[in-house]
Amino acid sequence: MKISLILTFNLSLLYAKKMSGSMLKNIWLPYTQMQTCNNPVIAENTKGSVITLQDGTELIDGIASWWTACHGYNHPYIANHVQQQLRKMPHIMFGGMVHKPAINLSAKLAELLPGDLNKVFFTESGSVAVEVAMKMAIQFWLNQNKMAKTKILSFYGGYHGDTMATMAVCDPEEGMHHLFKDVLPHQHIIALPTTKELQQQFSHFLENHHQETAAMLIEPLVQGAGGMLFHDPEILLFLRQQADHYNVLLIFDEIFTGLGRTGSLFSCNQADIVPDIITLSKALSGGTMALAATIARERIFSGFLSDKESHALMHGPTFMANPLACSCANASLDLFNQYDWKNNVKKIEAQLSEELSICRQLEVVKDVRVKGAIGVVELYKIENMNLLKKQLLQHKVWIRPFRNILYLTPSFTITTAELSQLTRAIYEVLIQL
Repeated sequence: MKISLILTFNLSLLYAKKMSGSMLKNIWLPYTQMQTCNNPVIAENTKGSVITLQDGTELIDGIASWWTACHGYNHPYIANHVQQQLRKMPHIMFGGMVHKPAINLSAKLAELLPGDLNKVFFTESGSVAVEVAMKMAIQFWLNQNKMAKTKILSFYGGYHGDTMATMAVCDPEEGMHHLFKDVLPHQHIIALPTTKELQQQFSHFLENHHQETAAMLIEPLVQGAGGMLFHDPEILLFLRQQADHYNVLLIFDEIFTGLGRTGSLFSCNQADIVPDIITLSKALSGGTMALAATIARERIFSGFLSDKESHALMHGPTFMANPLACSCANASLDLFNQYDWKNNVKKIEAQLSEELSICRQLEVVKDVRVKGAIGVVELYKIENMNLLKKQLLQHKVWIRPFRNILYLTPSFTITTAELSQLTRAIYEVLIQL
């Protein structure tokens, strides 16, 4: 029976390969060598945590479409809001004009975020949201005639986007960006101060460079695409203290970690601190439409209020605050109050911890770590990435490893059986390596 299923699935892959050859004629895929890419699977529809392919094959999605579909796919509550807004107004420019979906969303975010994080600037993607945060931080000081404070301090292991400015604050050894190292503007990138010795080095660095540093930028608790690296809330408290002491702004990039992924609504909640600027995207719209936000504290916003036009924040994406996307986000935020997502994440964390622990016995495995709805199996090395992805597909799961990392970031509504299929697939594939 098992052999028959594998043969059937392989035939499905051959069919998909044949069909995709012509379909890829005009498509350029991300993070993909197109010369050797000839068999991407073709998605037909989604529901809950399931992706159905064109040939009818059903895959359990272990990564919620790059962490966006936090409530699962095709949630009827979000879909209903989209349909209502589509009939009213799918889009309107946000220059000199506002609308209720954006007004309501900004108010909801201000209420949910800690402290006085209440000034919301909308964009369409996480990378741009981080660029806006960097721009805000630098211009905040320029508006005060502190012209030297133009550098952003970030950390090894960090990832903040693929645009030119955000690449400059990512880990310089990170695989996607090293080709641009001689083109990107120089920023300060140092070790995350996770030990007493590194904290002393960090303080010494700021002592020497705070006059040129506008802000420090970090993914709180979990550095995502740079390696799925975890750190404790105490590190964030230390950074807040250092930022205050040396008069440097603190930016939290919560595009990955925000909106429940680490177990609290925002990761900064676990450290009980308020960053000066926070960025959100990914799960903000429940994985339905492109939307991002950069939210600043009152002090930062006030730094742009002036009788000089040049002191205004001169940034304005064409589709910023798109009404359809804002409607999705309003619905997604409502859902956090309509089911016990926090308990769901706790159960996911417990199940991931239990079921992935067996991977520690394998020689190819370097580490297993879990936090909230994030499960990570770090290998010493992945010899053949394409083969590994193909083997995972044969187990009817959608998992996209990168570098030496296999990870799970499922929706908060995934079932126990679906999650077990994902963890079992990882183990069964790894024991063959």
